[in-house]
Amino acid sequence: MKTLPPLKSLYSFVAVAQTGSMTEAANQLHVSHSAISQAIKSLETQLGRPLFKRKGRQVILNATGQKYYYQIAPALETIVTATNALRAVAHSPRITLNMVNSLAMHWWIPNMPSFSRYAPQIDVRISTLIGSFPLEEEGVDIAIIHGKTDEWLDYYCEKLADDELVMVCHPDLLNYATTPEALLEKFPAILAANDRRKYDWQVWCSDNQIPMPEISQNLSFAASVQAVQACVRKLGVFVTHRLFIKDDVEQGLLVEVGGTTLNPYQEFYFACQRESLRNENVLMIRSWLREQFASLN
Repeated sequence: MKTLPPLKSLYSFVAVAQTGSMTEAANQLHVSHSAISQAIKSLETQLGRPLFKRKGRQVILNATGQKYYYQIAPALETIVTATNALRAVAHSPRITLNMVNSLAMHWWIPNMPSFSRYAPQIDVRISTLIGSFPLEEEGVDIAIIHGKTDEWLDYYCEKLADDELVMVCHPDLLNYATTPEALLEKFPAILAANDRRKYDWQVWCSDNQIPMPEISQNLSFAASVQAVQACVRKLGVFVTHRLFIKDDVEQGLLVEVGGTTLNPYQEFYFACQRESLRNENVLMIRSWLREQFASLN
């Protein structure tokens, strides 16, 4: 690759060309007069010809300098524009945060007042894409992963918390039975049938030494949010992720029954592009998430 002039020499050249003065160019670029003079001399030496001529106290372009200026000035302007645009994005108060829909509905929304008090200047937009995806292509700044990081190796990932599975039901159902076994004898088991939830009942039942309920005799829904609503409506008992029903339990809409089980298939992680860690708003959100998830333990 051919040797290219240093950018500082090119910026000095353009500044002198536009101001007609090395002193003004030095003030504009916040460097010394001698730094501008040396940069111009270095550029002229590398090009093998002079670019300026003096006219009184002014330094003006000669014919060669004029031609060179008109060729490179637009390119340097493009660099400045692109750099400023990236800086504006990096310091934008708007952050797009992705999480699964159940987490958004049952955890993020109840905690929005807390976050607003913590960082009122940040405008968080929520997306609910599932699975792994390229953050930059989807316009996502931060993802809260509910799973494993195998498919996120290109990103910065930080574990926030373990995932816990719990059995829940409407408090009124405890008037008829108080243990998981007794509840399952009287009421249907509610299941979320999607692939991300297919092991929940199996893991919880195995850990609590309870027979797995017969799927054919129970209620099945495509998504956890539907299953939670069915549980709130007293249609049966549900094994789900503790964070998904935390607010419902605190509001008295649901109650936990039996023991808590660590989910070996999923955990909670913070993920972002590595360069996003230079964004103060991203770092503030990470700090808040650390505090919120630490309080769950």
